[in-house]
Amino acid sequence: MTTESPATTDLSDDHGDAVRVLDPIFADFGSRDAFHGPVKTLKCFEDNAKVREAVEGPGNGQVLVVDGGGSERCALFGGNLAELAEKNGWAGVVVYGCIRDVAEIETFDIGMKALATHPKKSVKADGGKYDVPVTFAGHTICPGDWLYADRDGIVIADKEL
Repeated sequence: MTTESPATTDLSDDHGDAVRVLDPIFADFGSRDAFHGPVKTLKCFEDNAKVREAVEGPGNGQVLVVDGGGSERCALFGGNLAELAEKNGWAGVVVYGCIRDVAEIETFDIGMKALATHPKKSVKADGGKYDVPVTFAGHTICPGDWLYADRDGIVIADKEL
């Protein structure tokens, strides 16, 4: 069950400096135009083993924020992972990197933002760290922050708004 996400424009207007607005570097790929939830972070580079591990677990309405170092050499997320994310209750996924299987991802009820698409899969070496602060798009995102996303952008808050 999903709840309606507040508009990022309204959050930015109403909360000013209490929210962080990420730089507009992300494209929309999921079937949900808007999504929100508490953040779970993952930092990994060209290795999606821990991304799979994360979405195999219960999402409980969280948003998985993957710091892939902005790599455009392979995809960290694809259709199989989108299916797992939907099945396990993730609200959405934001990838600071690339994804693949866009047509397939769009068939699942999750929010999805990423830098770009890439057909090449990543390695699976089990590298990466969960629940660490990640910094990209002009701001630091911490585990437990709240992320609000829609077609206008991404807003981060220290607490639920």
